[in-house]
Amino acid sequence: MCVATWDDGRCCHLRNLIPPMTRPVAIVDLFSGPGGLGEGFSAVRDADGNRQYQIAVSIEKEASAHRTLRLRAFLRQLPSFPQEYYDWIAGRIDQPDWPHLYPVEWQAAESEALCLELGTPQAAKLLDARITAIKAEHGGQTLLIGGPPCQAYSLVGRARNAGKTNYKAELDHRNFLYDEYVQVLTALSPAVFVMENVKGMLSAAVSGNAIFQQVMDDLRAAGGPDNYKLFALSANSPQLPGSYPRPQDFIVRAEEHGVPQARHRVIIVGVRRDAADNLPQRLTPKLTRRSDPVTVEMVLGTMPRMRSGLSKADDVNAWIAAVSSALRLVEASLSGMSAAQRSAFRLELRWVKQELEALASHGRTGVGGIALPNDCPSDLASWLHDPRLTRLPQNDTRGHMPSDLARYLFAACYGRVFGASPKASDFPAVLAPAHNNWHSGKFNDRFRVQLADRPSSTVTSHISKDGHYLIHPDPSQCRSLTVREAARLQTFPDNYSFLGNRISRNRPCNLQVQGSVGFQAAA
Repeated sequence: MCVATWDDGRCCHLRNLIPPMTRPVAIVDLFSGPGGLGEGFSAVRDADGNRQYQIAVSIEKEASAHRTLRLRAFLRQLPSFPQEYYDWIAGRIDQPDWPHLYPVEWQAAESEALCLELGTPQAAKLLDARITAIKAEHGGQTLLIGGPPCQAYSLVGRARNAGKTNYKAELDHRNFLYDEYVQVLTALSPAVFVMENVKGMLSAAVSGNAIFQQVMDDLRAAGGPDNYKLFALSANSPQLPGSYPRPQDFIVRAEEHGVPQARHRVIIVGVRRDAADNLPQRLTPKLTRRSDPVTVEMVLGTMPRMRSGLSKADDVNAWIAAVSSALRLVEASLSGMSAAQRSAFRLELRWVKQELEALASHGRTGVGGIALPNDCPSDLASWLHDPRLTRLPQNDTRGHMPSDLARYLFAACYGRVFGASPKASDFPAVLAPAHNNWHSGKFNDRFRVQLADRPSSTVTSHISKDGHYLIHPDPSQCRSLTVREAARLQTFPDNYSFLGNRISRNRPCNLQVQGSVGFQAAA
């Protein structure tokens, strides 16, 4: 899979839309997050192993995300990742002093990955200077990528804003951060740009005016009237000569293109008019669909089985006691089910009981499980897998309250029995949390188990809080997903290390650009 394909299905990278030169295409990456999209483009090589894209500058304001971005930029400076890196992410040594060990490469990474907030005078001054230098060196051999922050456009964010007293969308600067993207687009005048955002952008409005229509108009007119032609990547959106794509045509459903996650995002590809007017039909950017989805089991199935933890006073015996209590509570709450359903549920609970001692002995940190399942598609497996790893980094479980263990146990068993995640109304009263609005409909998906035989639901920033939206499909593990499991679903390579505390590492949605988009760019 790739960002664009030939009509006959052969891979067509965006570089094919830019006149060939000996040097890589220079990338300006805005709102970079931990660098998923830039990673994808940076991984593209020609038949001789030469890099086709080179990030010239990337910008991210959040400190932990920037540290991750800078580390990855540093590693790309080296011909191969150093052994110290693998020893560090395996936990064998403390974090190396990279600036001391590799001063030239670290300085290059600091020059590439900048911790700045777009829209500030400092960022504008620095970025203007960098764009001038990039244009002088690369001319039009450039690519702009990125996705303005999504909080103000997302349906959840808009619902939250609606509850704020005196909230005015026209005064929320987050609604207009795409202006910063457009300003850079105008100044850089790249041959191609890629812009990503949440689906909610299509229905967002400010003062009665549709945001997305304004976005499309501004993107087309960046640098001059009708200066860019916009392309929708959906294979179901044929574009007639002289016509514009419809807003809904820009939605890319990641699970239709080899990503093990039902992530629906707006992705706009723009080609500068001087190139677009001479673009053969076979070079039109478009995604091809895959016939069979990639499921959760296809990427997590060989990962180590681990027990969950307790948020307080955790040890093996306390965990066994907590899960045993949860088993009794769940088993006593099945009276509302039919006889057949109760029988199926009890089979699942019996299996969890049998596995309890074994799971407890596995601990909370995974060992082994480096290889991907045999049925994982080969391109995704090669993208994720690193044979130099001796263990999967950041693959330890979090602690949960005992009451949540019972809800996780119920949800995971329910998923196996009914083939769906339970809604709030499906939970027995004894398992309902003490929320006043539990039955209001607002918490319908408060506890969401991922189903092994389907792509996961969208990995959201809520995983940083409690993990309720990402419950592991195996009832015996009785837990939410780990950072590494969530990263695999987002298609970040297994050797991708996320810096910061547990909360920031668990915040992939809030870090803007997703690994799944990077995989689409690279594959």
